[in-house]
Amino acid sequence: MPAPTLADIVFSEQANHNFSKILGDLKKSNLSITNRLKSIQHDAAFVQEVADVLGLPLVANERCGSWYIDPQLKKSSAYFKSTDGHTSQWKFSTRRLNFHLLEVIGRNDGCIIVDSTRRGKRMPDALSKTIPIWCTVLNQALFPSHPQSHTLHVPTTVVSSSEHSQMSSRLPFFLTSLLALQPDIPSLRQTIQKPLRPLWVTPDDELTPEMVDEIKASFHPVVCCTSSRRVVGTEMSEEGYIQGAGDDTENWAHGLTAPLFWANQRQLLATPEGDLPGLIEMLVANSEAGGQAVGGLKRVAPRLLVGALSAEEKALTSSSQEKICVVSLVPKTTEKETWEKSKRHMEVGLGKSKTASRFLREALPSICDFVSRFLQECADADAETGTGTGRGANKEVVLLCESGRDLSVGVALALYCWCFVDSAGTLRSAAAQEQNHNKASIRVKLGHIMTAFPDANPSRATLQSVNSFLMDWRN
Repeated sequence: MPAPTLADIVFSEQANHNFSKILGDLKKSNLSITNRLKSIQHDAAFVQEVADVLGLPLVANERCGSWYIDPQLKKSSAYFKSTDGHTSQWKFSTRRLNFHLLEVIGRNDGCIIVDSTRRGKRMPDALSKTIPIWCTVLNQALFPSHPQSHTLHVPTTVVSSSEHSQMSSRLPFFLTSLLALQPDIPSLRQTIQKPLRPLWVTPDDELTPEMVDEIKASFHPVVCCTSSRRVVGTEMSEEGYIQGAGDDTENWAHGLTAPLFWANQRQLLATPEGDLPGLIEMLVANSEAGGQAVGGLKRVAPRLLVGALSAEEKALTSSSQEKICVVSLVPKTTEKETWEKSKRHMEVGLGKSKTASRFLREALPSICDFVSRFLQECADADAETGTGTGRGANKEVVLLCESGRDLSVGVALALYCWCFVDSAGTLRSAAAQEQNHNKASIRVKLGHIMTAFPDANPSRATLQSVNSFLMDWRN
């Protein structure tokens, strides 16, 4: 038998191309929708087991966390960003204060915050660093005479001693940034009885009830639960299991959301992979037709309410419509001259997404002028008739956008700064409105709004438009 030649051993360029295609197809098949949903179901079972063993309520760190918690078991949502825990980028968010969690923690003597992370990582930075910073800063603010709670606690298997030291050195600055928002410290302190202490649990690291009970003697435990087990190699070696399967939904979910998954779990898991996109499209369309979008109104500041456009008709036809001004921010572009529909209704066509956030800067002067006229006319009418306080105190402004969480919240922030002197709803005079606001005062009022409405999610572009308008209104 002749010895093999080099050509027999080295694959041709075409063969290498075929191998690459085969490997790509294998990876794609392992990252299928079916495998993702099965992985989510697997990880959700672990999360429920942790909740059952520890006897603490489940909190989803959005957006990923909600995929791993049955909606019937979810007590609340949290908003801790992993980017605030990235190495050398540590931050205490003055935008996402998460004060609403204190009530959950105080009532239940702790909670479990659920999140996940991508392949290869032991736990997300939100759980290993962002939440520990949050706990420590709040301890320093709410329990100044309890120095034992002022030390930063992190998982030593994830955070090095050097990084811990660097994070600790920034705590005084984080505390200063929190106190600059002028939070109601006495009210916050009444929600919890003890300082906070983060603990960690993953599928690879055990946390027993005895360990939690020991902490409970002096602290409220904040259990950071990583739902997915760590995958060191590739998904192809895991028999279809995908770490952090609920993440990056824009790349695989076809519009499927966590609530839709839980409501249709059996049907989705029983459907062949090739039919899943069509089924998901149908489920999404049916949910939108059924009005599952946010439709209620949420008070975010004195006399300011926000909500989704689905609440427009109810607001306009309310029995108290004479006391209500409605500003609808619609996802289409319209001419400025057509915006004012009546003295109490303004429909502003900003377009969609980032375009709308950018156009908001140009629309805010008109919106603020429209709302100011409504509030001032009401105040003047009260003064003339001798009713109310002469400040239109019973009048309210309803701000609506497509999601009920982004543009409407940005406009609420602008109006809160522009029209009102304080949190009691005292109107500014016309002369006082036209003053340059500063970042500190805007940040304080944004903190008030985010505390009142934790689910609010104004985009960076929306907030930039509001800041630009308030701090440079003459241009």
